[in-house]
Amino acid sequence: MRSNEIEEKKKKLSLNAEQREVLIGLLLGDAHLETQNQGRTYRLKIEQSERHRPYLIQLYEVFREWILTPPRRRLAKSSGRVSCNYCVQTVSHGALRFYAQQFYTGRRKVVPKLIHRWLTPRALAYWFMDDGSLKSSQSKGVIFNTQVFEMADVERLINAITRNFGLKAKKRKQREGYQIYVSGESFERFCQLVEPFLLPEMVYKLPVARLTQLPKQ
Repeated sequence: MRSNEIEEKKKKLSLNAEQREVLIGLLLGDAHLETQNQGRTYRLKIEQSERHRPYLIQLYEVFREWILTPPRRRLAKSSGRVSCNYCVQTVSHGALRFYAQQFYTGRRKVVPKLIHRWLTPRALAYWFMDDGSLKSSQSKGVIFNTQVFEMADVERLINAITRNFGLKAKKRKQREGYQIYVSGESFERFCQLVEPFLLPEMVYKLPVARLTQLPKQ
């Protein structure tokens, strides 16, 4: 696509309600925004492992009009091991500047002070798919890997989770920072919130007890 065509395409872009909710969840997770023009515009970059390729494809569909090329394969090296990842990125656009201003201080990712206004069940579900996991195979609790955030940011997220959804959550100290643990006491409520939005390929992140229920006869 020629540059003038891209610019014309950009003029027609605006984030719809679903995209805004998904974006909040992704920015609480591993996705990030970057600028190439001192903050006038930003682009969203998303990268997932080969195992989570269906999730990346679904995100590509959510933001399809914002993305010029389909997901591409990338070899990533970490600790001497090579893995296959898939990534997409949106066009750079001024509409993403607001989110960059909320989620970044310099290059450091932070939690917006108004996160309680923006953390919806859909945003919670995408945050969980992006950066959540089981506490253990024996537990009904789940973990959000929030080690990238400062303790005050983690506490702000816990307050939002508690305030918005009535979930029991607390921070857990780890070597790299703090995780958020959602108690197994909130198991049913948490599942009610996120299941409508979870991809089948990501349901494995929920506690096994939920997955073994049989249909009523």
